[in-house]
Amino acid sequence: MIRVLVVDDEALVRTGFTHILNAADGIEVVAAVPGSQAMRTVRESPPDIVLLDIRMPDVDGLTVLAELRRMPAPPVVAMLTTFDTDEYVTAALRSGAAGFLLKDTDPEQLPHLVRALAEGGTVLSSKVTRTVVDGYLDKDLHEPAFRLTARLTERERAVLVLLAEGLANTDIGERMHLSTGTVKGHVSAVLNKLQVSSRVQAALIAERAGLLAPSRDGATG
Repeated sequence: MIRVLVVDDEALVRTGFTHILNAADGIEVVAAVPGSQAMRTVRESPPDIVLLDIRMPDVDGLTVLAELRRMPAPPVVAMLTTFDTDEYVTAALRSGAAGFLLKDTDPEQLPHLVRALAEGGTVLSSKVTRTVVDGYLDKDLHEPAFRLTARLTERERAVLVLLAEGLANTDIGERMHLSTGTVKGHVSAVLNKLQVSSRVQAALIAERAGLLAPSRDGATG
């Protein structure tokens, strides 16, 4: 059972996400709370996944994210936003968010995205604008994406593409007929060669380098 905490300042959003996720097999919403109750709830009912509103009037979502990341065993965090050009997105990715999705995400896709997060996959809304992607990469990388990806071996490049499509290590292993341990080694090598610290950052580089299909359905993850 995947335990999910929904943190949002809007009661309607909390109710909607709770209804959708609780109706899905293998997913349980342990709580749905406003930002001011987030940390206390995480400590009382530890979740596997936190869906965290990036902008809240009582407590800033980035502040909550930072607190969660300082925990000894932090949950996986994906940011929620109504703005595909939200300037906070870059800061959230840099701070260790596993990705972000828009609040108008297709309800049928939401359980799939949560499962992808639980399995170590990445979640990036397909509505992320080129401005956000380019702005993030321009600030964080010293070399063009294509030059960074050129450092990868053929197998590492294949791993990167599957990683960027949101597949977890076990799924990548099945697709490439490799053990999970071998995939973990390849993922570590990819992150090191791309000079990034997270799968989400690697996925953005893959997109910038033109390694992914031009049109992605719903989200990466």
